[in-house]
Amino acid sequence: MTEPRSTGVQAPGQHTHSKGLSIGSIGALGAVVIGVSTIAPAYTLSGALGPTASAVGDHLPAVLIVGFLPMLLVALGYRQLNRAMPDAGTTFTWASKAFGPWIGWMGSWGLLAATILVLSNLAGIAVDFFYLAISQITGVDSIAELTRNVPVNVITCVIFMAAAAYVSYRGMETTKTVQYVLVSFQVLVLLWFAVAAFRQVAAGSAFDATAFSWEWFNPFGIESFSAFSAGIALSVFIYWGWDVVLTMNEESRGTTTTPGRAAILTILVVVSLYTVVTLGALTFSGVSDGEFGLGNPDIQENVFAALAGPVMGPMAILMSLAVLSSSAASLQSTMISPARTMLAMGHYGALNRKYSQVSPRYQTPAYATVVAVVIASAFYVVMRIISENVLWDTITTLGMMVCFYYGITALACVWYFRKEATTSAGDFFNKLLAPLVGGILLLIFFFQTIWDSMDPDYGSGSEIGGVGLVFILGMFVFVLGIAAMFWQHHKRPEFFRRRFETTEFPTT
Repeated sequence: MTEPRSTGVQAPGQHTHSKGLSIGSIGALGAVVIGVSTIAPAYTLSGALGPTASAVGDHLPAVLIVGFLPMLLVALGYRQLNRAMPDAGTTFTWASKAFGPWIGWMGSWGLLAATILVLSNLAGIAVDFFYLAISQITGVDSIAELTRNVPVNVITCVIFMAAAAYVSYRGMETTKTVQYVLVSFQVLVLLWFAVAAFRQVAAGSAFDATAFSWEWFNPFGIESFSAFSAGIALSVFIYWGWDVVLTMNEESRGTTTTPGRAAILTILVVVSLYTVVTLGALTFSGVSDGEFGLGNPDIQENVFAALAGPVMGPMAILMSLAVLSSSAASLQSTMISPARTMLAMGHYGALNRKYSQVSPRYQTPAYATVVAVVIASAFYVVMRIISENVLWDTITTLGMMVCFYYGITALACVWYFRKEATTSAGDFFNKLLAPLVGGILLLIFFFQTIWDSMDPDYGSGSEIGGVGLVFILGMFVFVLGIAAMFWQHHKRPEFFRRRFETTEFPTT
């Protein structure tokens, strides 16, 4: 399936610093498909459904809805910023324009850290399901255990990352072709899983048939704010990735309008899919710590690997392939954000000019794409060798990073439009109220997660000196970002001296 190209002409009065990317190569449908792909519903639910159920019990649907609301509010702010400044740098560009280069740099660090962390986890899940799928196809159980072999796991992971980087490097046309197939397949399998679960509940053959209750949608029924916050942090993770459609704004048809619409459509599609699948899993399994209960810690790292057989029977192989295709598709599409963020940072002088290099043949961020996959691969290798628990705790750390940079970007919208936000009711809601509420909520969840993660029981339960590993990982990432920022200040002081809030972005 291909989409006709357009000239990608901007609206009058809008300014974009051309970075050499392929103009008009992505339309609304393609953007939504890539957005859904980046969120990776099959992979994300498989890894997050169990931990979220452990935190909030049968109030899973409530957390999904509450987690969706700040995402929607923040997306409205992103849409307004994109209309005014369609730039592939998104958080970096917009936060720098609103608050200055220091906050803009750290906001972009949050985005880069989040994407590097999730690329590592995506690759790890892809490896798990790759060998599980081969085992199910061949009937040789020992093949599934190859994922526990560290050298085999690491080599397979690096190959997957290299393949994903190659597809991303070749540009949007190749990306769209791959994503249409992989996204369609995983969505169909997830719906199949939900329908099969409901049918088993109706037939009385479910593991722990649980009657549907509207109380599941009541967020006030969650036992504590800490449990609520932990659930929200995880739900933020499961929605994260929709902003990739904004980083493609310079390559979209209608740079000021299409990306914003696509972001909101992406979130609506995903919350609908999540709700249906979650209700299916909840009614089939319940939240106990029984063999297939969502509260069972032994299956939480990979819920679908445990539930696919009981729910789907001999067609469980399709779920393995769906999660594999989901993680592989997201592995490729997730590279779009860090590559274009680093491209913009190089373009505006916040990083070495090498990062602004664009492939003359494919019109993609050549150098930045390679750097992104090399860093993600190195991070995965180190974390996988140290401990699987360390790698698992990066998921919770990822939620922390996402809350941080989404919150910064939402408040950048409020500050940037503060003088014109009261000209109409629509402007007041879209440019001030929605992003303000969304940004504040996410920053509250960010600080609450920092506090809670100091507890050794948070995340995998790993600790160092009595302090939770999730907190240590999160603080390490932030300290590393601050150190990198000061190093760039030493190397490129002219960038940090600029007053971007009153001037157009100069380029290097």
